[in-house]
Parts: sequence; C-alpha cells; structure tokens
Amino acid sequence: MIGVQIFGIKSSQATRAAERFFKERRTPIHFVDLKQKPMAPGEIKRFLDRFGLVGLIDADSKPYTDAGLKYLKITETEMLDRASRDPGLLRLPFVRGGNRISIGHDEESWKAMLTAAPK
Repeated sequence: MIGVQIFGIKSSQATRAAERFFKERRTPIHFVDLKQKPMAPGEIKRFLDRFGLVGLIDADSKPYTDAGLKYLKITETEMLDRASRDPGLLRLPFVRGGNRISIGHDEESWKAMLTAAPK
C-alpha cells in the first residue's frame, strides 16, 4: 500500500482532518510539520505549477490579514519566501499521494489518491 505525505502544521484543523482521514483508512502517513521544516523548493514548485500562487495562499487567514498582504504589491517569489517563513499563509494541508496532489481540506482528492494507489 502506498503512503501519503502531508505537509501542514499541527494547529491547523484541516491538517488534523487529513491525518484522521488517512489514519481511519489505515494508510501510512509521513507528516512534515512546516513550522519545524519548510518544504523543499522542488516540492513547493510541484504544488505551485498545479494550483498557482492563488491556490497556495490562504487570503482569508489571520497571518495574511495581519501582515497587510491584501494591500501590498509583492512578487510571486517574495510571497513564496514569506510563506516558507510563515506557513500560516498557506492553504493547508498539502497532500501528496503517488502522482496526485491536493491542497486544503479536499476529501474527494484524498479518496482519489487511495483508489489510484496500487494494492
């Protein structure tokens, strides 16, 4: 059975939901706490290429609002740099299972990861 990799933070409700979803289905999980270890540039590029910067950033999050990012004109590179330092800016969790990836609380994508996985 193939496992999944979950990138998130323990305080995120959506991250905990993803962990619970896969644990209930007895799927091996590799959890990466983004407060302890930021994502590798190649890994974040995979999500960026698929979902774009707008898909990665949680514009409704408290860190986004507190930083005033709604009113700032910053480049994609600057935004990614900020997000790597403050994972609260990201729409978590990022989940990778095989060749499939998802962002946020997306049970349909998680189910698809499990059905596509070789037994």
